[in-house]
Amino acid sequence: MEKKFKRTTVTSALPYANGPVHIGHLAGVYVPADIYVRYLRLKKEDVIFIGGSDEHGVPITIRARKEGVTPQDIVDRYHTLIKDSFKEFGISFDVYGRTSSPIHHETASQFFRTLYEKGEFIEKTSEQYYDEEAHTFLADRYITGECPHCHAEGAYGDQCEKCGSTLSPTELINPKSAISGSKPVMKKTKHWYLPLDKHEGWLRKWILEDHKEWRPNVYGQCKSWLDMGLQPRAVSRDLDWGIPVPVEGAEGKVLYVWFDAPIGYISNTKELLPDSWEKWWKDPETRLVHFIGKDNIVFHCIVFPAMLKAEGSYILPDNVPANEFLNLEGDKISTSRNWAVWLHEYLHDFPGKQDVLRYVLTANAPETKDNDFTWKDFQARNNNELVAVYGNFVNRALVLTGKYFDNKVPTCGELTEYDRETLKEFANVKAEVERLLDTFKFRDAQKEVMNLARIGNKYLADTEPWKLAKTDMPRVATILNISLQLVANLAIAFEPFLPFSSKKLRDMLNITSFDWEQLGRIDLLATGHQLNKAELLFEKIEDSAIEAQVQKLLDTKKANEATSHTANPVKETIEFDTFEKLDIRVGTILECQKVPKADKLLQFKIDDGLGTRTIVSGIAKHYRPEELTGKQICFIANLAPRKLKGIVSEGMILSAENSDGTLSVIMPQKEVKPGSEVK
Repeated sequence: MEKKFKRTTVTSALPYANGPVHIGHLAGVYVPADIYVRYLRLKKEDVIFIGGSDEHGVPITIRARKEGVTPQDIVDRYHTLIKDSFKEFGISFDVYGRTSSPIHHETASQFFRTLYEKGEFIEKTSEQYYDEEAHTFLADRYITGECPHCHAEGAYGDQCEKCGSTLSPTELINPKSAISGSKPVMKKTKHWYLPLDKHEGWLRKWILEDHKEWRPNVYGQCKSWLDMGLQPRAVSRDLDWGIPVPVEGAEGKVLYVWFDAPIGYISNTKELLPDSWEKWWKDPETRLVHFIGKDNIVFHCIVFPAMLKAEGSYILPDNVPANEFLNLEGDKISTSRNWAVWLHEYLHDFPGKQDVLRYVLTANAPETKDNDFTWKDFQARNNNELVAVYGNFVNRALVLTGKYFDNKVPTCGELTEYDRETLKEFANVKAEVERLLDTFKFRDAQKEVMNLARIGNKYLADTEPWKLAKTDMPRVATILNISLQLVANLAIAFEPFLPFSSKKLRDMLNITSFDWEQLGRIDLLATGHQLNKAELLFEKIEDSAIEAQVQKLLDTKKANEATSHTANPVKETIEFDTFEKLDIRVGTILECQKVPKADKLLQFKIDDGLGTRTIVSGIAKHYRPEELTGKQICFIANLAPRKLKGIVSEGMILSAENSDGTLSVIMPQKEVKPGSEVK
């Protein structure tokens, strides 16, 4: 027998604050979560919707280093952008917090301390790469080298982006630190681990026996992990951005982002309800539901429950309706390749059309398998379904009421058999839509509601009240009364899916709000009720708007192909006389040192054959000073001097830039006399 709960805590995966939100995130997590929460609110159930930004981890530090700003600068920028985009799009969080907040630091630290004091962690010492020049252990993404599989340069310690292989740092050929460019060494470091193997027994029963109702993709992925056997997982790492590990002897270590991020759900609830948060997380009569993408299944079904169980006072998730991935125009969405439809750009390009995207993403929801978004389908669903079916029915019903009955709901007379059949289909819809929403089948639920709009549209087309207006006004009144009752039902049924359109429709009907319990009734609008003027609920999207979006993607694809396969285009042609003005020579590097307070700059003293000169070059991230001292390089000798960080630079060292952004200094193959000209 299904357990009845007093309240529901709904969480949605915390988006990573190193970039904006795209349609893959929306389809996989935020639109379905919002539909479910709006549905529960309409039913007058006790529910809170918890969201927030995930603001720790290595990718944020990498982006900050690349842009020359602090990690806090990065997360402040994207937290604000994401939060504002969600709000404009109608994702109705009760709170949208952040993991860099003091309340989260305090909550995550206390959570760790509780487990630590209960002896729930094990300590292990392992060897990891260490940058002796930067005096820091290196996260996998801070180690680059040659891929052992495809031999591409610039592969990361966790993945080669050229061939897609998953790597470990020790597999890289000629590894180097992305921070200093030096060759890292192996050094021992101590960390704390959550022994997931200790929890395997109860997890196996709890998931595989007690939660067979979970989606097949969720259940199957959990079973696969459990069958392989769980292993201890590090909860700390050597990094300077994150929540410091709150125990003695843990200097320079922070909580691993996978450990601190889900605790963000709890800290964000504390922010929302400082005095009553515990009942939403510790009362057995509370239902906990996590909305996530498939890449987060293991963390929310195995790892986070193990953390909660180890702590001892928290409830466990009742369901984790994870979605698969949404592709874009037949290709995997990729933030690094800019192959995405970004939410903030969509809101700018299609103002007032939040519900169109919500509708299309739900219609194509990747609930059981990966699905595809195309701009042509987006246009077709808007024009052929929202405009031609739902919008057309609403508009005709309201316009005809205005024309024949002065915008007042007319009297319903005697019903025909066709009237009764139509009303019966609407009366039966509530139970079916509820069944689908209660089991997280949002795509089918929305389809069921759109079918009601089709029934209403067909009813008006079949009865043709505009033809009866000359001969049988009582029949016209009945037809329009029924049509308006159906329109009011659609305002309720579409509310979780299309909140902006439902609000617009309620305004036209001159109704402040409806309850879910009213769905299926045929007396929602009283005879004589005054309606407001009809407006178009949706508008057609023209080919030009779609072509602009497709072109934007084509431009992105061309740019990616140019970057990955070919050199940059050749610059405009110059005359030979212009080239001859450049004095390119070979020099010998006598001294090389880092420029203080400048991560990218090296200062060189060069023997140029005539004497010595100073050159400042922005290659500090690609070479260590000792790698270049004594080497011969090519430089432009007649470049006008300029000051960099207070140092007068007398020339420019020539380098070649790879497609991955790495630089290689141009050196002669054989030693030549300093000052030799390059011809």
